Amino acid sequence: MKIFSEDLVEKAVKELHIADLSRATIGEVLLVAQYLEKETGIQFIRMDQGSPGLPVNQLGVEAEKAALDRGVGSQYPAAAGVPELKNEASRFVKAFLDIDISPRACIPTVGSVAGSYGSFIACTQRIKGKNKVLFIDPGFPIQKSQLRIIGAEWVEFDIYHHRGQALRAKLEDMLSSGDIAAIVYSNPNNPAWICLEEEELAIIGELATKHDVIVMEDLAYFCMDFRTDMGHPFAPPYPPTVARYTDNYILMLSASKIFSYAGQRIALTCVSDKLFDRQFPDLAQRYKDSGVFGPTFIASILYMITSGCTASTQYAYAEMLRLSTEGKINFVADTREYAHRAEKMKRIFTDNGFHIVYDYDVTRQVGDGFFFTIGYGNMSGGELLKELLYYGVSSISLSTTGSEQQGVRACTSRMRDDLYDVMQERMKAFHEDHPIN
Repeated sequence: MKIFSEDLVEKAVKELHIADLSRATIGEVLLVAQYLEKETGIQFIRMDQGSPGLPVNQLGVEAEKAALDRGVGSQYPAAAGVPELKNEASRFVKAFLDIDISPRACIPTVGSVAGSYGSFIACTQRIKGKNKVLFIDPGFPIQKSQLRIIGAEWVEFDIYHHRGQALRAKLEDMLSSGDIAAIVYSNPNNPAWICLEEEELAIIGELATKHDVIVMEDLAYFCMDFRTDMGHPFAPPYPPTVARYTDNYILMLSASKIFSYAGQRIALTCVSDKLFDRQFPDLAQRYKDSGVFGPTFIASILYMITSGCTASTQYAYAEMLRLSTEGKINFVADTREYAHRAEKMKRIFTDNGFHIVYDYDVTRQVGDGFFFTIGYGNMSGGELLKELLYYGVSSISLSTTGSEQQGVRACTSRMRDDLYDVMQERMKAFHEDHPIN
């Protein structure tokens, strides 16, 4: 039995001016859920927005308070970032990735959203004729919206049928056009939680070097592949990264998920030293500067977007990185709660007729973490999104992420212990109302 009537959902869609609920954005789904909750007083099970669901790291808060007490709020922060953060970022990357990036090339940004925005600008303008971005989907829809703003084009493909060595032929075919400036993906993946493996990253790195393409690796869910015991400073196993296979890379490391510091909007854009020092005549002509990638990226692009990052927040991030590198914070243990939630949620869905859409990496079953994907029978992703809303469960359609598979993305961050029985009851009703032949 449905909790919310079709008429009430349709009323919400109409009043919120949502053009097509089956292709609704995260923000639109969020608004519908809030509308229905307000109208009825019935709580939604919120699987839509990927906002952290753990307490903020208190050590970061104390460091930020101390920075404000020292008076850092009275001065503009340097565009390149405060030295304390840049130094700790370099140490953190070495400790947890075993990659050497100098402090000067570790640049704070106002969240990874600002980092990717600035990176897209720099990458698509550095060489005339190389102005498209290649998305290895499924991926983060906001990044394509950023390209719409700057007027850059993109191409994409769903990696579902191109795992392992099959990735080489697909990438070679798409890069052979010669107009691809950058490759973008997240690892672990938002929304599918698949993880690119070493052989795949080696292929990406090799072809990025061959075709002079910059790889933008989004590490928002850093060390959250909980199938492997990662996150021990200066000790293997280290997370897989393309940085081992090419010098054409930009790594994006956000504090939002690993330290639950999302509200302060702080991240790092770590550029390989060789790319940082590389000179591009087209950048020099456009910005009337040296055209050296790193300085142009910082002073002529990022500074124009945000004028630097909040100084006190940089000190908070620096402290959390320092304590992690010294083994005094175990951010992987802190975030493992998401895996526990995913395991319970997946079981409820699969016990009631759902299936996991992106279920395997190349060699292993996809792990449990911040996101997972579900499908139901022959329903399209848009149909499933709408039907789940009637039962008080919000999600987003995989079609909005560049996926060609049918299903929805589920986020574990807002799940609570008192909601598992509620979810079980609602999904049992869903299954009874939607028998699968």
